[in-house]
Amino acid sequence: MNRLETPDPATVLTRIFGYESFRSFQEEAIRHVIAGGNALILMPTGGGKSLCYQIPALCRPGVGVVVSPLIALMQDQVEALRQRGVRAAAWNSASSDEEIDRIVEALAAEALDLLYVAPERLMMPAFLERVIARAKLALFAIDEAHCVSEWGHDFRPEYLQLAALAERFPAVPRVALTATADLRTRAEIMERLHLDGGRMFVASFDRPNIVYRIEPLRGRETQLLEFLKRHAGASGIVYCRARKSTEEFAELLEAEGYNAFAYHAGMDARSRRKALERFQSEDAVIAVATIAFGMGIDKPDVRFVAHLDMPKNVEAYYQETGRAGRDGQPSEAYLLYGAGDEVTLRRFIEQSEAPEARKAIERAKLEQLLRILRASRCRREALLAYFGEAKPAPCAACDICLDRGAMEDATEPMRKFLSCVFRTGERFGAAHVIDVLLGNTTEKIIQFGHVTVSTYGIGQELSKKQWRAVADHAHATGLVRPHDNGFGGLVLTDAARPVLRGEQRVMMKIPAQRERVKRRAATVPPGGSAALAHGPLFDALRAYRLDLARAAGVAPYTIFHDRTLEEIAALKPATLDMLSHVYGIGVLKLEKYGPAVLEIVKRHRDAASARPSADANLAGASAANLGKPWTAQQDQVLRRRWDEGAGVAALAAELGRGSGGIEARLVRLGLVPDRETARMRP
Repeated sequence: MNRLETPDPATVLTRIFGYESFRSFQEEAIRHVIAGGNALILMPTGGGKSLCYQIPALCRPGVGVVVSPLIALMQDQVEALRQRGVRAAAWNSASSDEEIDRIVEALAAEALDLLYVAPERLMMPAFLERVIARAKLALFAIDEAHCVSEWGHDFRPEYLQLAALAERFPAVPRVALTATADLRTRAEIMERLHLDGGRMFVASFDRPNIVYRIEPLRGRETQLLEFLKRHAGASGIVYCRARKSTEEFAELLEAEGYNAFAYHAGMDARSRRKALERFQSEDAVIAVATIAFGMGIDKPDVRFVAHLDMPKNVEAYYQETGRAGRDGQPSEAYLLYGAGDEVTLRRFIEQSEAPEARKAIERAKLEQLLRILRASRCRREALLAYFGEAKPAPCAACDICLDRGAMEDATEPMRKFLSCVFRTGERFGAAHVIDVLLGNTTEKIIQFGHVTVSTYGIGQELSKKQWRAVADHAHATGLVRPHDNGFGGLVLTDAARPVLRGEQRVMMKIPAQRERVKRRAATVPPGGSAALAHGPLFDALRAYRLDLARAAGVAPYTIFHDRTLEEIAALKPATLDMLSHVYGIGVLKLEKYGPAVLEIVKRHRDAASARPSADANLAGASAANLGKPWTAQQDQVLRRRWDEGAGVAALAAELGRGSGGIEARLVRLGLVPDRETARMRP
């Protein structure tokens, strides 16, 4: 970037980044760092943390050195900055000798604004002395700073070495940044990075655009497909614990017509890289992945994150769900929770080779997560309380608050269930306990003589499905826990005693036997992607963005975020001045892309006035087809139009599909050998 004559933060924000105003405490933090102060900045994913060091680096003389743990994270940031005209580079294990030579030359010439490096490389004595110490330094930014804390959820020993920066470069301001840190972790970051005299800036951890839903596990396949109906045509991430599960569920979704792929650490480097590129460049794409996926990916239009297995702690849950809705648009976090998850995670902790002190931390963090999952109060309130933030309930955007009107007094059914757990010896699972309550005559009931217990047959007023809901609620609220033997039996906890004695009431939603699935399938909750249907102008702008991204070899959102395209489609600007006020349009992007964008808007304005009904039909087709299974008739049209020479973009518009979905279908039908071949005919 050519340095501005007056490097004022507000001017940089508007001219370089295309934003009209700062969020939260951004301006205060930025001015503090520009003045030479140290800082710890806590801001949720997508909240604008990066600006808190990027703008100071552009306003202070010298280069800002950014510590980042992942190559993907570095490359994403660098590409986005270069698109804005910022002189940025990354020095990592993937850098070629030519790239390194260019970086060294740029540092010597003071022609670099930001340099991204990994912590272990930065702290190499040779790198510090020969590269960093010889450069004019604007600041050090330490991203993912929670990694320095042993109490933190992702402790990395290499981060401890960064404490030496305070002694080696005392005059250079240091900025530590993270999206996930409780009170104890914050204190440890300040201490270990020697942020003496520094200020702590803490934004709200609330993500109001995300709906949080947690459901008892009934059947992963069925529940996942029901959930995805609410997000037709949207991009998302489905997290599984096991590598095999990612492959199985990716195959299931592909068979159902979704544009999906598996990702896990067992894949070779080339396959992982291609999967990441596919996720970043395609629309309406679903990654079915282990937690190895997602960190460092700045895809703003992820509309949902679904956990098919329980995460290991609150920070992991918050960080992973935070990959949805980075653009501020309505999104959903969905989690399935079963008793087996708790048993598995406890076994992982106890069988690990970690020191006992580390195991104690992991146990404590698991208990904190379980308290949130079992809570009968607002999910958002419980989640924010973990990070030391108060939030008045109800939030109207979590399953507890949304279903609050359907709550009923279930004290007596719960007392029957808990009593039956006790009468049968606290050694059997929920299925057997429910059979006893219903008065069934199974082989196991006869074998153990449970036809004679006082609770046999006393629960026939509820169906098996309804008793299952009672059992799930008992586990979720901590009235029962899994038996220590690991075979799935249930044991009463101390919390069950006041319920059994009638001293504490239980409020929950008991599902109607025949209506539950039908009602859910027909309802799009807040955060559902069906509300995000776009018209033909948005689709044309997105196609233009995709062409630019492929030509430049970058992810589409580094050129324009979906929010930018949505504003253009809504405002239909006719002049460059009007376009300059759109979110995310800075000076460089206005110069590079403005005329072409205005031409697209003009064409669609003219076409809309001439053929409004055709445009309406096309928009309706797009909203109706995205994410739905392919029909034989659609396949027939696809074959015929491909043979006639139609390209991917034209087929996407005609069939109401994303470009990625068209490419995937062409491969599946054997019309092209691979997706790259399909893209040669855009």
